[in-house]
Amino acid sequence: MTAYDRDALLRELVFRFKEDSGEYRDMEVPDSDGARRRALRALMNIRMPRPMDADTLRLQDEYLARCTREKGAVSLADIPTLAGKYGSGVPHADRLSIWQGDITRLAVDAIVNAANSQMLGCFVPLHSCIDNCIHTYAGVQLRAECARQMAALRAKHGPDYEQPTAVPMLTGAYNLPARHVIHIVGPIVEGRLTPALEGLLADCYANTLDLCRENGLSSVAFCCISTGVFRFPPERAAELAVQTTTNWLDRHGDAMDRVIFNVFTDKDLDIYERLLAR
Repeated sequence: MTAYDRDALLRELVFRFKEDSGEYRDMEVPDSDGARRRALRALMNIRMPRPMDADTLRLQDEYLARCTREKGAVSLADIPTLAGKYGSGVPHADRLSIWQGDITRLAVDAIVNAANSQMLGCFVPLHSCIDNCIHTYAGVQLRAECARQMAALRAKHGPDYEQPTAVPMLTGAYNLPARHVIHIVGPIVEGRLTPALEGLLADCYANTLDLCRENGLSSVAFCCISTGVFRFPPERAAELAVQTTTNWLDRHGDAMDRVIFNVFTDKDLDIYERLLAR
């Protein structure tokens, strides 16, 4: 795709998404490339789940495929195990990895999304949370699938149903390099950390791994569940993630080829390396 083609594609998508929004139909298409990218992402972020015409979806998918090529997909072969990178002697070092970076680049069987109980993604334009990033680069099809699954659950459990903490939901990944996304609601720490909250976070990891096993998924990348706006202390969260995962692998090790602890900040990288790179 030439630079002109790329520019024309982005302009066309901003135009179509603002027309689709109704409320922002009169918004001017920004002049700069960066501003157009931000405008498109914001319009995608606020869009409620509903049908979109096939031609616009095709253009969106073309644009997101280009985004993936620009960022570069990362395969399992690109991510060393603990044994390979650190010479670690911790249990299951040949099946565990630490990887720092953007989880939307990972070409694995499943990436884990830290979701909210509505399970529809983050509607805050340009928000930096993982929920927003995953929905942005997967495309609007992901929110639509989440909405269909939630509608089915509300038909079964009642109109006020919200996804419980530590109950994972499996969806497609659409325009992401991963095959699937596993959405899970982590525990929220309102005051002091309690054993009940620790148990719920451990359940997030165990239940996600159980879901992988049930669906024949042999590689999964975990984000740092609950450690952002849900205020779970990062060091204790990492301890529970590692302990729960290694205990699960003790029982079902052959079911998983790789479990990746995906970190974004240097602080989280240091925490996981202190726990596992020994």
